[in-house]
Amino acid sequence: MYIVILGAGAMGCLFGGRLAEAGHQVVLVDVWPAHLDAINSHGLMLETVEGDRRIAIPACRAEEVTEPPELLVLFTKSIHTPRALESARHLLGEETWVLTLQNGLGNLEAVEAFVPRRRIVVGTTTWPSDLLGPGRVRSLGDGSTRILAADAQVTPDLARISQTLDRAGLRCAISPEVFAAIWEKLAFNAALNTLTAVTGLPVGGVGGTVDGRALARAIVREVVTVANRKGVGASEATVLATVDEAFRDHEEHLPSMLQDLRAGRKTEIEAISGAVVREAASLGLAVPVTQSLYRLVRIIEQGREAERTSFPGHGKEGSR
Repeated sequence: MYIVILGAGAMGCLFGGRLAEAGHQVVLVDVWPAHLDAINSHGLMLETVEGDRRIAIPACRAEEVTEPPELLVLFTKSIHTPRALESARHLLGEETWVLTLQNGLGNLEAVEAFVPRRRIVVGTTTWPSDLLGPGRVRSLGDGSTRILAADAQVTPDLARISQTLDRAGLRCAISPEVFAAIWEKLAFNAALNTLTAVTGLPVGGVGGTVDGRALARAIVREVVTVANRKGVGASEATVLATVDEAFRDHEEHLPSMLQDLRAGRKTEIEAISGAVVREAASLGLAVPVTQSLYRLVRIIEQGREAERTSFPGHGKEGSR
């Protein structure tokens, strides 16, 4: 299958690398020059439990790709989706499927502004992945992926996409409960992304404290309550089991929100905790712990933006 990965960060490189290893024609698309140069010059360095290896895979900007793919996998941050899809509009052919595995809420609606719903696949994945530097990604631990066509139709094309990911070792399955899974992933991220971002600790550092575990449980409970009130059958027990697994098996993992703050990049806080806060408000529900962590991450972002404005060039080396 000919596949374009739009957004070659930690997750995009993990999926792109494994798909390329499985024999598919894969192109990584991103906007970070040093990252693209490293991959094209030396290959993508992928570190997993199976070992470290370099994978030959082309990496470029969207305008450098000319042929619409059979499958475009969207891994950009939610805040960048419209701009990314606009840059790749020429790749959205009539027969192109677009799969979003992005974090947070609102991704389907953002993609639907560019692609008919009948060509969109939504999903979620629990694979951990860290971007260690230009051209270098580490994924230590296990994960799975669940997908469903946005119109809920199970077609041969959807089965082929699922099999393609599954045979690449990404443990993919078609799931009619994918929207519940998206909310469960949202609860997981609202807990671990924000707690690691605010504390500066890896997942194991947060999980190694009584207060960290207590706050994670409280956030999960709040998010699942919102989902259930909306009629989505998310399971608190399922999310808490995943959180416990992350604390145990992904101790060194640095979630994307922490990576973004360290690099001076804007986080996905609005699509994750911000989305929960807004949904809760529309339902008349209080989510005090989630809202507190949401505001803390925003304070850090706003404080750093004020520093950049007051001291031009401050932290510039970490941005992209």
